[in-house]
Amino acid sequence: MITLPRLMLAALVLIGGYVFVVAPRVEAGTSTTASWQAQLAEPVPSFSPTPSAPGRRPQVFPQAGTAFFGVFTEKGPGDLTDYDGFVRAAGKSPQVMMFASGWGAEKHFDRQPFDRIVNRGMLPMLGWEPWDYRAESKRDHDRGTQPQYRLAKISGGDYDGYISEWAQGIKALGYPVAIRFAHEMNGYWYPWGESANGNQRGDYVAAWRHVHDLFARLGATNVVWVWSPNVVYENSTPLSQLYPGDDYVDWVGLSGYYGTAGMETYQTFDQIYRPTLTEIKQLSKRPVVVTETAATDAQGRKADWITDLLQTLPQHPEIIGFLWYESVKETDWRIAASPAASAAFAKGVAQPYFGAKWDPDMTPRRLIPVRN
Repeated sequence: MITLPRLMLAALVLIGGYVFVVAPRVEAGTSTTASWQAQLAEPVPSFSPTPSAPGRRPQVFPQAGTAFFGVFTEKGPGDLTDYDGFVRAAGKSPQVMMFASGWGAEKHFDRQPFDRIVNRGMLPMLGWEPWDYRAESKRDHDRGTQPQYRLAKISGGDYDGYISEWAQGIKALGYPVAIRFAHEMNGYWYPWGESANGNQRGDYVAAWRHVHDLFARLGATNVVWVWSPNVVYENSTPLSQLYPGDDYVDWVGLSGYYGTAGMETYQTFDQIYRPTLTEIKQLSKRPVVVTETAATDAQGRKADWITDLLQTLPQHPEIIGFLWYESVKETDWRIAASPAASAAFAKGVAQPYFGAKWDPDMTPRRLIPVRN
């Protein structure tokens, strides 16, 4: 459970005529073990793998010619009220649901939130955050300061017991789980950023590879590893310094928003994302997922931006899906809060292009699809 409201970070920086918005931060701990009461006990998913013809490769997700859409809500799978509102507003169900978990608060693995997502026909994406979000400083320049969670401690083995418990738990699920580990690492506002918390250059890659390799050694190979920076902004840590390499990453994620309070100048999806997408093409051959996005309605243009988003994404073959931030933070990002936004979103995702199907026996697409 979220016990205290947290200040959200948003920055607007002009670079070469573009505006880059630093994303609101995903709230960790929205599906803690403590929030899973007995009456919420979720049955273990039952599914039968789809038989494949001899020599035929497993079906990939998302399928050729499609992309998925997903959702993050403040309370995650622990309380599906906002999720249900999102589905009604969108006119169809998403294929992915993300929720967050912080190492300092969620002490032990709990399969309930994963099962609850899968039982509703979605791929679970875990935002796995190595810090104690409850101890976040209210002083902006200290927000990423938690010495006990320095990257060198992760790569040095201090948390191997914790990581191993989660790896074994995720392995036992028997279905794929996407892990968005230590996201927005190119900023300063989390303890795993190299520009914060006494971390040094190279520490992030070492920590990422250590966690990945520990999962692999324990046989937890049902993980889709999602490396997810914020869209680049002035003085952000260079992405080339932080990328663990294609052998350690399945999907590249990105956070980027249109506007925050006081920063509502209209910018298109391409203006916000294209410089970062161009940079990523030099680093990785992995597909891209927009792991956090939403739009303000402060100037009455939320529906316009949603329309632009859903018309533009099919023009980017490297992007295989997006997740909408259906939450209220420094502004109300929810599509369900606006009839116009709901209508624009529903019209956009009704396109066959956003008709990807997910099933637990599918394998994640790891190559950028070729589109005619």
